[in-house]
Formats: sequence, structure tokens, C-alpha cells
Amino acid sequence: MRVLVADDHPLFREAIVRTVRERPDFELVGEAADGRTALTAIRELRPDVAVIDLKMPELDGLQVVAAVKRDGLPTRIVLLSAFLDGAIVFQALAAGAAAYLSKESDRREIGDALAAVARGETVLSPEAQAGIAAEVRQRGTQERPLLTPREREVLGHVAAGRGAPEIARLIHLSPATVKGHLQSLYEKLGVSDRAAAVAEAMRRGLLE
Repeated sequence: MRVLVADDHPLFREAIVRTVRERPDFELVGEAADGRTALTAIRELRPDVAVIDLKMPELDGLQVVAAVKRDGLPTRIVLLSAFLDGAIVFQALAAGAAAYLSKESDRREIGDALAAVARGETVLSPEAQAGIAAEVRQRGTQERPLLTPREREVLGHVAAGRGAPEIARLIHLSPATVKGHLQSLYEKLGVSDRAAAVAEAMRRGLLE
């Protein structure tokens, strides 16, 4: 497996290089101290895997990942970082990173991760897993807007094809109040009419 290593900190880069050289199944094909040089090397050398520091001069790790994906290059990117915020991990995976590892990972963990990535797997260090789990939960909460019980009731009637006057009679409210609930629903769902509200509510799992 051909590996490229890119990190702007010489000592840390050397540690990763030693990890690669210790494995008989790995071949070090290049090193880089900044993101732009790393991207150029990836384009020229076409390594199987590139170990890229998230924070580097010229281009950061996410920009390298995005460029590799945009150019359709076969190299799989392993991002290394001391930043384990869930939003960053989520962004990295969405951009196309094959792995996100903590800089606290030991050499065995990094070596095993590189081998797994070369097999087509996606790898997250335990710290990154915790971050991405929290991010997914938060995004799930944002995806499902908090509707009041009354708004849910009105939404059900709308899905059944009832207009505001009929809904008002059934739930004993004035038509103006029902229209107010409808407007609130539209705003929370990001739509502008009844049909779109029903479609969006179904997409988000708000209707059975």
C-alpha cells in the first residue's frame, strides 16, 4: 500500500513516517509540509492512502479532501487532528474523508486505520465517534422541528384534506386562530402552502 504523509509539524510528521516504514505492507511514497504540496503530490504520485493533518498552511485538510474528491482521484484520505468537534468530523466525512483520527492515537492504531482504509473501510477514532454521534443527534433535533400539540393536530387535519373553516369547527377554534397555527407550521417546515407542508412533514416523519 502506497502512502503519502503530510503534516506541517516536523516531529509529528516523522512519527507518522516511522509508523509507515515499520509496516512491511506499507510503502512511503512522499512527504509534505503544507496542504498545497500534499495535493500536488497526490495528483502526481497517486498514493493509495494519504495521511493529512487537518490544520496546515496553504490548504487545510478539508480543502485537500474536497479537491481530491472533485478531481476524482483514487487516493483515500485519512485526516489527523487534535480538533475532535463533532461538526468538523461530520464535515470531513461529508467532504469525502475515509478516516478521522485523533492526534493522540498511537502508532498501532494509526497503522491499523491505514490498512482498514486501504480495504475500503471508514475509520473513526473513539473520540471522533463520540463527536459525530453528538453531532448526528443535534442535527436530528434540528431536522425535526418542535411542533406544539395543537400544531400537530392542525397538521393532521391538513393532511386529511380539510380546510381552515372545517378544522376550526372540529377543534373548536376560530378560523383566524387556525390560520395562525398554519402560518406557524409553514415557518417551522420552511414551506409556503398546505401541499408543501404535508409533503415536508411526511419527509421528516412528522406524519404517520
